[in-house]
Amino acid sequence: MPNESHFPPSVTPSTCCYCGTGCGVLIDSRDGRITDVRGDPEHPANQGRLCAKGATLHLTAAPGTLQANRALYPEVRTRRDQPRQRVSWEQAMAVAARRFAAVIAEHGPEAVAFYVSGQLLTEDYYVFNKLVKGFIGSNNIDTNSRLCMSSAASGYKLTLGVDAPPNCYEDIGLAQCLFITGANPAAAHPIVFRRIEDARAANPELKIIVADPRRSETAAIADLHLALKPGTDIALYNAMLHVLLAENLVDRDYIAAHTEGFAALEAIAADYSPAVAAQICGIPAEDIVQAARWFGLSKASLSLWCQGLNQSRHGSHNNAALIHLHLATGHIGRPGAGPFSLTGQPNAMGGREVGGMANLLSAHRDLGSAEHRAEVARFWGVPEVPAKPGLTAVQLFEAVGRGEVKALWIACTNPAHSLPDQARVRAALETAEFVVLQEAYGDTDTAAYADLLLPAASWGEKEGTVTNSERRISRVRAAVAAAGEARADWAIAVDFAHRLGDELGRGEEARRLFPYRRPEAIFNEHRDSTRGRDLDITGLSYGLLEQRGPQLWPFPEGAEAGLPRLYADGRFPTPSGRARFVPVQHQEVAEPTDVDQPISLLSGRLRDQWHGMSRTGTVPRLFHGAEEAVLAMHPCDLRHRGLEDGDLARVSNGRDSLVLRVAAVAGLKKGRAWLPMHWGSRFMHGAGVNAFTGPACDPISLQPELKHAPVQVEKADLPWPLAVVRAGEGPDALASSLALLQRARRLLPRFPYASVGLYGRGQPLVVFRAAAEAPLDEAQIREIDALFDLEREEGAIVYADRRRHIGKRALARDGHLLGVRLAGETQALAWLKDAISDDVLDPDLLRWAVAPISTPPAKLLRASPVVCKCADITQAQIEAGIARGLDLDGLQNELKCGTFCGGCLPEVKKIIVAKTSPQAA
Repeated sequence: MPNESHFPPSVTPSTCCYCGTGCGVLIDSRDGRITDVRGDPEHPANQGRLCAKGATLHLTAAPGTLQANRALYPEVRTRRDQPRQRVSWEQAMAVAARRFAAVIAEHGPEAVAFYVSGQLLTEDYYVFNKLVKGFIGSNNIDTNSRLCMSSAASGYKLTLGVDAPPNCYEDIGLAQCLFITGANPAAAHPIVFRRIEDARAANPELKIIVADPRRSETAAIADLHLALKPGTDIALYNAMLHVLLAENLVDRDYIAAHTEGFAALEAIAADYSPAVAAQICGIPAEDIVQAARWFGLSKASLSLWCQGLNQSRHGSHNNAALIHLHLATGHIGRPGAGPFSLTGQPNAMGGREVGGMANLLSAHRDLGSAEHRAEVARFWGVPEVPAKPGLTAVQLFEAVGRGEVKALWIACTNPAHSLPDQARVRAALETAEFVVLQEAYGDTDTAAYADLLLPAASWGEKEGTVTNSERRISRVRAAVAAAGEARADWAIAVDFAHRLGDELGRGEEARRLFPYRRPEAIFNEHRDSTRGRDLDITGLSYGLLEQRGPQLWPFPEGAEAGLPRLYADGRFPTPSGRARFVPVQHQEVAEPTDVDQPISLLSGRLRDQWHGMSRTGTVPRLFHGAEEAVLAMHPCDLRHRGLEDGDLARVSNGRDSLVLRVAAVAGLKKGRAWLPMHWGSRFMHGAGVNAFTGPACDPISLQPELKHAPVQVEKADLPWPLAVVRAGEGPDALASSLALLQRARRLLPRFPYASVGLYGRGQPLVVFRAAAEAPLDEAQIREIDALFDLEREEGAIVYADRRRHIGKRALARDGHLLGVRLAGETQALAWLKDAISDDVLDPDLLRWAVAPISTPPAKLLRASPVVCKCADITQAQIEAGIARGLDLDGLQNELKCGTFCGGCLPEVKKIIVAKTSPQAA
């Protein structure tokens, strides 16, 4: 039998599992392991491009990562004060069915609830929705899409009639005016941002307006940045409408022929002069006028938005007010024009399509409609779908806390990080009678509360479909078998349905309702449920998607292709066939700042991390852009508090308190601060930014206001710092580092300020930072050294200044520095991280690691800067390739630089010119 290592690698087309852009990927695998990933040049969403996160997906599937972080086997605990124990799937599912059946029998179906995720595939979502609403007989199923896209869905329904983004990505390149508001695609949707850059390069006349309370990466390329006060979006859009009306830039013919309700909104807009709105929004009146003129005079205006509009207590009206601008000017249904929401998660759209939320039913049907409930009941073959509204995300966890929901099933999401008012959420999870967590990663914040942990298949292991922001359905394919004993999410739900049916004496019914043996059968049933609906996909099949690639919906039976744009005919899916104007007024944020809490805390995303970092937090180089959660503030706000860049500050409000490092950022106005949302209890002391956010929700979408919270910021008096840098060792250095990371997390609760993460290009590192009010004693220091495996005497280098309570210890082997602990003085951390990771410290200078001065040695070999973050290619590697005669094509073929997102291409071209010009010679 031939050696398996000689088998050729396989290439599997699939999709990226991060944001809603929906990028296609090509997964390389060999011997049952994923070895590489590339952008799929045939996929229309990204055309071969990938961002830094997508380009490192294969690293998250490395064997060491699987062993360190993945949930590989079912685990159960019988008592909360005991750890979970590994059990068989048979035992695990028996426990789940028995416990849920007992709660249903004693308290009724509304005493159980399911909280699922935009990370699920459409087929997974469909089964869960049918299980809860069609079999259990409750509507208590909601999704974390409630936290990101429910206000966009509500805004579309209020104005256009249904939840359907009317545009496609091609429109970005066709727009003459691009209005980006409440979004930062440069960080949250990098490949969409590449399209924006391409549009600017192709059309220098393109006007880009960005409305964002901070000068984000996206705002930096804008022709006009509207740094509006948080929560004042409606005032801005109404004022823009005021200008459009005053300057005759509305399309009266379009309004008369295709809309209704404009007169009421026109009367409201009369009160929002640019001067009035300038006072509300905190921006110049002339900028509002300029924005409105560019929008109205453009031949094609396109708006892009995301969480900045949605995560608000008036998010639905934020969306409606923005859509009004398109309806008033007729900028909809045409190439390059329309209101285009950017979906946050990879399949939030798919979840909305199958009705995987507490207020929806399959194929965009409304739970509140008796006709729609009857249609779905007939389709599923069940007596009825219950009429009582289900609990939405925030409501659901409040009900758990009150004891009304006794058994909770969480699938593929991390509410102990992502929901607002974290203290209450975690208290609810603590008091719940029975919590099931169906998850690919066994070390999330929520995993600590799970009585039953069910390992789920993850990226590269799943089969099904997803829908991206532009309504494009893509096939997701498995490249390898699921890790350990993990199972597909839909298969877990089907198994549970059968077993629950047996426990309830309804086993035959359960098997009739859930006969699925493969995901294609689920897709076909979902497809049939859409017949005649706005998202009719009866013309699609797995076979067609595999033959012709990803397709836009609607795609009804007999169609040749899906529609790239909706409403080109001016007909809308409302009772009258007309789009609707909604009378919307400015409202304050749910919790405005005051004397005691004077800082507006804003949250947002970073380019190189994803959600709670359960996946990206296993890739060392993704920490290079941001190694810890840092609070960004205006320099004047820092000086007012006696703070300097890099100091520690205590951030607090009535809900919680965290100590964070601060950074001076001139792109923030005074009185505002910004904190990334990715860090939680696994990487810092504290629950992260959602420790501060409140539970106030939009009354229509029931989406919480996650984007803003009032806080106080004060200097933290923690004069004794501690830092540890430790490289992984052995044949799998990453696995070693991840094991160290897990151990280091035990230290996080011990310090008022603490942060831990990965780092490194060549050698993966764990970096731990902390600060305390007083020095640790020797026993505590020894404990920390032992935890990081620094206590060995062989190869140890020690420095101590007991008078100043400074102690440093380094570990070296064969002339290579492996780790350093710095106590009482940590400034050398800045250069030691790279010195250890890139192994650039001369063996003769190892003692410099513990020297009483913090500056690096003069002979330190400087690491070459990384030019291509996606491929992890340095300037030195590019220059070496040029020296071998490689041109741009050669560099791309050999090094892969510039072949993922393309963001580094300008820098690569500069290096080529510098090295090949006559002056260089």
